[in-house]
Amino acid sequence: MTTMLDVTDITAGVCCTPLVREPLTAEEADQLAGTMKALADPTRLRLLSIVAASEDSEACVCDLIEPVGLSQPTVSHHLKILTNAGFLTRSKRGTWAYFKLVPGALDRVSQLLVAS
Repeated sequence: MTTMLDVTDITAGVCCTPLVREPLTAEEADQLAGTMKALADPTRLRLLSIVAASEDSEACVCDLIEPVGLSQPTVSHHLKILTNAGFLTRSKRGTWAYFKLVPGALDRVSQLLVAS
């Protein structure tokens, strides 16, 4: 003989699935938005790509002007934004500034967005 069991609906009153990891805090979201804002410009993405593709992931600002077709002050402005966002470091040698990719900087952005 088959016994019927009562079924209790445990999803009643639940409108969505539960979180499986901690979401971004307001502070983390602000920081990530600033970081992504720095990356949201095609010129800055190209500059970052050129620096990353250069020997030792480092390039002189003088080598970045021609590939993007912009003036030195404009390129320097974009590089400053990328530096302030934590993607590049800057060192001065003589009259030129050299920019180096910060190891793991791009990894940190992707890790915030990918489920663990």
